[in-house]
Amino acid sequence: MSENNWDALVVGAGVGGLCAAARLSHHGYRTLVVERLDRVGGRASTEELDGFTINKGAVVVELGGITEQTFEEVGAKFEVRPADPPILYRINGRDVDVASGGWGLLISQLTRHGASLVKGIGAAREESGLPDRELSTADWVRRYTKNDAVQGIFRNMCGSIFAVGSEELPARVFLTYFTRKSAFKRFGFCPEGTIGIWKALAEVVERTGGAVWLNSEVERLLVEDGRITGARIKRGDETVDVTCAFAVSDVGPSATLDLIGPEHFPSDYVGTVLQGDLPCGMISVNFASEKPLIKAPGLLSFARTRRLCYIANFTATCPEMAPEGWHLYVGSGVPKPSVGDFDADAETALVLQDLREEIAGFEQARILSIEVTRDDWPPQRAVSGYDLPHGTPIPNLWNVGDAVKEYANGGITACAETAKIVVEEIVHSAAGRRS
Repeated sequence: MSENNWDALVVGAGVGGLCAAARLSHHGYRTLVVERLDRVGGRASTEELDGFTINKGAVVVELGGITEQTFEEVGAKFEVRPADPPILYRINGRDVDVASGGWGLLISQLTRHGASLVKGIGAAREESGLPDRELSTADWVRRYTKNDAVQGIFRNMCGSIFAVGSEELPARVFLTYFTRKSAFKRFGFCPEGTIGIWKALAEVVERTGGAVWLNSEVERLLVEDGRITGARIKRGDETVDVTCAFAVSDVGPSATLDLIGPEHFPSDYVGTVLQGDLPCGMISVNFASEKPLIKAPGLLSFARTRRLCYIANFTATCPEMAPEGWHLYVGSGVPKPSVGDFDADAETALVLQDLREEIAGFEQARILSIEVTRDDWPPQRAVSGYDLPHGTPIPNLWNVGDAVKEYANGGITACAETAKIVVEEIVHSAAGRRS
């Protein structure tokens, strides 16, 4: 077969795209992945900066969940070192491990009157105990307590997992995640930076007859008789037309719509996509120090910060991510509002102020970079709970990624889950049947 004729075309080499491509390749589909950047991983990628391995976006990878299962199924190397304990909470000046005591221990550290809140979380394990869809997580917590530290813990958990503030995240989503989902009980870091595991998926695609084209951009998805037939791709100085039996997009439903043209879709679908385009914002400060600044080997979260949600300590488990003698961290926070426009300079200043107040020695640390993700490059394209369907009115076109998540999921895990669901649909669909 010519390199211009493929079974599957995957647009975007982010988490959802690569998980889908590796699964498709494993099922025997000759797959082409097209990525406009010079690296794989999308908003869970990595770059080198003065000898430091800097993660661009998502930093931790869940262990034992759908992501690791994907690697096992397709035969890809999954090198993620667990952080133990995975997360500590800074409460009244102490870093507390609540893994064994759960919600009861966490909330009792913050307030003596937390029994009703713990009871409310327990009630959410039953469908009848979940609040209305419109109630925000912040408002749900206010039903039980006015304690600022409790609000802070819930706000920062929303930011850490869903990249959105507690005022914008539905309480039903938060409670469903923590009572029914894996709830990120175990996670770790890849010593190559997060990009390391995505390179392993790209290798699966390539060794099974597929290809990953970097520095290449799909300019147009081609449609004939209501079906995707191929794509026009800008690759270096040339434009290439390829054909495919079906396509999977990891660039979000809104961008996918633009690649095809709204005239090829029913008006109600176009309206739904435009309404569901709700990108979140996040601010991350990558910094390093020649002396250790925190003891937490994984994440350190906070009860009393303005914007800072967590600090990740990379070199406690992966010392090769920094030059010898250096300790590497990232501090991340969500702006207010976390959905819609915000003052990036003012919000970044608040994250930095939190870091100065919470981390002794931060003033002497070296700030490597400050990343503000938003708009067309957000940490998540849709607020969890407001996701769009992964199927489209075009029968051989699917979306994967963080705009089509399953209800009450988020981050890398959610993107890997969308890939599994979509590939299963393709395998059992007319589009996935070979002539």
